[in-house]
Amino acid sequence: MRDGMSSLTSQILDLRVGKVQDRATVPASSLLENETGCGEQILSYGRAEKVLIGGVLTMLTFLTICGNLLVVISVCFVKKLKQPSNYLIVSLAVADLSVAVAVMPFVSITDLIGGQWIFGRVFCNVFIAMDVMCCTASIMTLCVISIDRCLVVYLGITKPLTYPVRQSGKCMAKIVLSVWLLSASITLPPLFGWAQNVNDDNVCLISQDLGYTVYSTAVAFYIPMSVMLFMYYRIYRAAKVSVAKHAIAIMPKDEDNRVDCVSAVLKLQRDAEDCGSFSRLLRNDRRNISIFKREQKAAATLGIVVGAFSVCWLPFFLLSTARPFICGVTCSCVPLWVERTLLWLGYANSLINPFIYAFFNRDLRTTYQNIICCRYRNINRKLSAASMHEALRLAERPGMMM
Repeated sequence: MRDGMSSLTSQILDLRVGKVQDRATVPASSLLENETGCGEQILSYGRAEKVLIGGVLTMLTFLTICGNLLVVISVCFVKKLKQPSNYLIVSLAVADLSVAVAVMPFVSITDLIGGQWIFGRVFCNVFIAMDVMCCTASIMTLCVISIDRCLVVYLGITKPLTYPVRQSGKCMAKIVLSVWLLSASITLPPLFGWAQNVNDDNVCLISQDLGYTVYSTAVAFYIPMSVMLFMYYRIYRAAKVSVAKHAIAIMPKDEDNRVDCVSAVLKLQRDAEDCGSFSRLLRNDRRNISIFKREQKAAATLGIVVGAFSVCWLPFFLLSTARPFICGVTCSCVPLWVERTLLWLGYANSLINPFIYAFFNRDLRTTYQNIICCRYRNINRKLSAASMHEALRLAERPGMMM
């Protein structure tokens, strides 16, 4: 009997030793089972993998901070950029900067240790609230910018003299405040009893409640994206109409056509004298051409912004919407590397926004260059000189003289 028990005990010990040896031979980058009830899997990285992942995530965070800081400093300290319309750009930069400072470092650390949450249950709720509020504020500010650009195009064509009056600083400040309050409201339900976050010693995940998921993703992404796409469609249509209206025909070279052109000019001059002076008509035409160029630039800028926004955030929100319906409301069954890849793709939108606006705004580019090269004392003077040079260059063009 004792021999049988000893042999059984030795077999059990051999099995345990064999399991330990099998675990020891598993590669460093393999998946290890988590002991939490959620069943999440934790990734274990080797030293080289940690260095590579840490370097990439640190670079993304650093560039996001620098790019958005440049926007805030440029608009706040350069006189020419202190315009009510740029309040939205500052709000966008502050939201993206908050993502880089308050969210990205903790996500980076969590990713480096394989996805395990080590900052405690209390801070998990705070972290999720900051993440949702800052990302939502960034997305909704982009939506408001698209609405503002659409108003610029429409009123710039129909009522060019009234729109600048409507762009008051108080109005823009109220809009920015409303965006942040609405973004904060999405973070409140998990903090006050509805839709508790998935939170234990190893996992920190936003609530997977079906109702809250539909509500939060709709307000934070799907509604703003729909508005942005609709506004871009309106701007695109208005730009096409403006192009057709301001198309300039090439002057014919034969003598008969020259006589016709002279008679047409004389008729135009007579009509202008009936309405006012001929010089006033030319000034109005020059103003319309300036508005036309500005709206073309607005349409191009918004098109790239909307495209970049959709590419960065659409995959993540599609996954977030589908996850509770596929995995249930208690945890996530999506592979961790898929979640993290799509999440960082969304965070990349906070990185590229400052560079998109700088690409289309020469004043911002000039300010960036002077700040980086520590020539900030001459920024206002250089921008004034650049504006004067641009005005002279436009005045010297054929057909633009008084």
